[in-house]
Amino acid sequence: MDHPFVPLLLGADINVYSMARAFHEAYGVKTVAYGMYPSGPCYGSDIIDYRVSENNDRPEKVLENVSHVAAEFPDKTVLVLGCGDNYLTAISANLGKYPANVVAPYVPLGQMEELIHKERFHEMCEQYGIDYPRTFVYKKGMGHDFELPFDGPFAVKPAESATYWDHPFDTQRKGYIAKTRDQVEQILDDVYAHGYEDSMIIQDFIPGGDENMRVLTCYSGQDGKVRLMCLGHVLLEEHTRHGVGNHAVIITEPNDALCETFRRFLEDIHFVGFSNFDIKYDVRDGKFKAFEINCRQGRSNYYVTGAGYNLARFLVEDVVEHRPQELILAQNRHLWWSVPKKVAYDYIPKRLHGQMQELEAADKAVNPLWYPADRNLIHKLRIWRIQHRQYKWYAGSMEKPKD
Repeated sequence: MDHPFVPLLLGADINVYSMARAFHEAYGVKTVAYGMYPSGPCYGSDIIDYRVSENNDRPEKVLENVSHVAAEFPDKTVLVLGCGDNYLTAISANLGKYPANVVAPYVPLGQMEELIHKERFHEMCEQYGIDYPRTFVYKKGMGHDFELPFDGPFAVKPAESATYWDHPFDTQRKGYIAKTRDQVEQILDDVYAHGYEDSMIIQDFIPGGDENMRVLTCYSGQDGKVRLMCLGHVLLEEHTRHGVGNHAVIITEPNDALCETFRRFLEDIHFVGFSNFDIKYDVRDGKFKAFEINCRQGRSNYYVTGAGYNLARFLVEDVVEHRPQELILAQNRHLWWSVPKKVAYDYIPKRLHGQMQELEAADKAVNPLWYPADRNLIHKLRIWRIQHRQYKWYAGSMEKPKD
C-alpha cells in the first residue's frame, strides 16, 4: 500500500534499524536514513534507503538533509526522528525552519537542553517526587577541595553528554565507577584536562548488577498526553568503554505505579514525542531511582515493538492520522536481546534463565537485527559479523556470573 508519509531517521545504529523495522512491519514502507559512515546495521539493508552524509549531526546539515527529503517527497509527510543524543538538539534547533510537509515531534530547544542536562533533570526530580541517587555536582575549577556527602563506591558521569564526546581521550568512558576518592579525582582531572567545560555528576553507586536496571519508554502525543508507557527489566548491558550502559537483554515487566509517577511528570511539562528513562532498583531502600531522561526512543526501542506495541504506529496515528488514543500501560511479557543467545546465557545470572527460556519456548523472544523481510545476503553477513564480535567484547569487558 502507498502511505502518505515517509520516515526519515538520523543515525546508523540498532536504534535506527529497529525503528525502520517497526515502520516496515506496520506499514510496509521503506525508511530513509542518513548516517555518517557506510557501515553498521543499516548499511545495505533492503528496508532502508541509507545515505551517507558527512557532519550529519550538525544543525545546518540536518536542515539541509531534511529539506532535501521533503522536496523529494512533496506529497508526503516526512517524519523526522533522531536516533542518538547528538541529533536531538540539531533537530530541535531547526524547529520552525523545516518545509511544511515535515513533522519533527520534539520539544523546543531550550526545554530539551534543560531535560537532557543531568543536573537540571535531577532538580526536576526533586520537584516531581521522582527518586534518584544521592548526588554531588562537581563544577570545573573546584579542584580537589570539595566534600562528598556519601562514601564510595561512586558513579561519575558528565552532566552534558554531547560536548563531552567532542573532547576524546584514551581512557574516556560513557560513565565511570570509582571505588575511592582518589579515583574520583583522577577521573575529574582527566576529563577537564581534555577540554570538557560543563559539570560532572558524582553519585552514590547503587549496588547490584545489570539485572537491577530498568528502562521506561514512553510516547507523548502532540497534545502533551502520554499515550504509551512500557517498562523493561534489563538483564544485561554492554560493558565496553563507549557502550557501557547500553542494553543488551530486556524482559518487559509491568509496573503501573512506577509508570504513573513518570506520566505525571511528562504531562505536567507538556512533553511531546518519545522519551526514555534509565532507572535502577535500589535494594537498600526498595526504591526505583532515575538517572536521566533521553528525549527520544532508546537504542533498545524494539523491546517495546516486539512486545506488541509498535512504536511507529503510535507516532503515525498521532501526527499523521490524528487519532485519539487512551493511555496504554504495556502488560505483555516479552524477551528482547541484541546479542547472541550464548552471550546472553553466559553473562546473565542463572537464576534469571528460567524466565528467558520460558519466553523463548513461547515464541516471545526477538533479536531485532534478524528480520526475515530483510533478505539482502550481504547485509545478513554484516549482521552476523557484528553479532559474532560480541563474544570477544564481553570476554574482554565483563566476568561471567558465578551463580
